[in-house]
Amino acid sequence: MKIILSPIILGLVLLLGFYFLPWKNVNWGNIKFLAQETVTVSGEAQSKQQAQIASFNVGVSAVNDDKQKAVDEVSQKITAIIEAVKNFGIKKEDIKTQNLSVYQSQQTYYDNGVLKQKPGQWQVNNTVLVTLRDVSRASELTDLLTKGGATNVYGPNFTIDNTIQPETSLLDDAMKNAREKAEKIAMAGGKKLGKVISVTEGISQTKIYPIMAAERGGGGGAPIEPGSQTISKSVTVVFELE
Repeated sequence: MKIILSPIILGLVLLLGFYFLPWKNVNWGNIKFLAQETVTVSGEAQSKQQAQIASFNVGVSAVNDDKQKAVDEVSQKITAIIEAVKNFGIKKEDIKTQNLSVYQSQQTYYDNGVLKQKPGQWQVNNTVLVTLRDVSRASELTDLLTKGGATNVYGPNFTIDNTIQPETSLLDDAMKNAREKAEKIAMAGGKKLGKVISVTEGISQTKIYPIMAAERGGGGGAPIEPGSQTISKSVTVVFELE
């Protein structure tokens, strides 16, 4: 004779079995979520580079009652300066117009006690940027510019020609520096250094060392030292500890 239990009765039997099971005697083990151990360090690297470029801002200005005369005077002087600079050995692409302005000043006067204005003289200015790629000749070029009709000469301003390659190498060195620090910290704590979790690049810095500037507008000829610049890179690295 077959006994057929209905699904309802079978369900009740299973529930009763689960209820009376001695759960407290069952060893379920422990599940633990451990925080990842890390170490955060900063790495730095720097390199001193000799200045390779000298730039000059050369300006010519003129004031005249006649607009065209003022324009012609500035044009003639700036053209002569550019030609002299080219003959000095500066390439055309290293001579660039920075600013050209032509404007008429306003003069104030009183008319029966009333303050009024009337057109004044014309003022014309032209400034060019000259880039010298042989810094050993900076003193010569300064002398040429100050004696060549320029109204004002600002420079030389020394810079590094190309900092891309030095900065790339410095990043590698900064990472090595960070790893060395992290390894020492890990060893001190009885740990081993694991994989890199994150890297944050710091702001690159350039320190320009003082240089001796040439006399401006008074004949030049003063000795000029290009000096040097120090480029530095920094990184903040998070390493995993094992």
